Amino acid sequence: YGTVNTSQGGPLTVRSGPRTTASAVGTVASGTRVRIYCQTTGSTVRGRYGTSNIWNRIGDGRFVSDAYTYTGSDGRVAPPC
Repeated sequence: YGTVNTSQGGPLTVRSGPRTTASAVGTVASGTRVRIYCQTTGSTVRGRYGTSNIWNRIGDGRFVSDAYTYTGSDGRVAPPC
């Protein structure tokens, strides 16, 4: 599990794939605890928790950048996708 936190406190865009160019499929409110099913590499994102190319799958076809997800670790916390 991880907690989504955005820099401005607004919602984080959920993407259909692990890249910033993937289509938006929804949002997650800042402060929301999410289940991380697996992690994969994708677009590099600079966010609240530094710069990362790790993306977290939080559901079928639903990905958020690890740079905006507090997991207590700078590395992977879930199996690879």
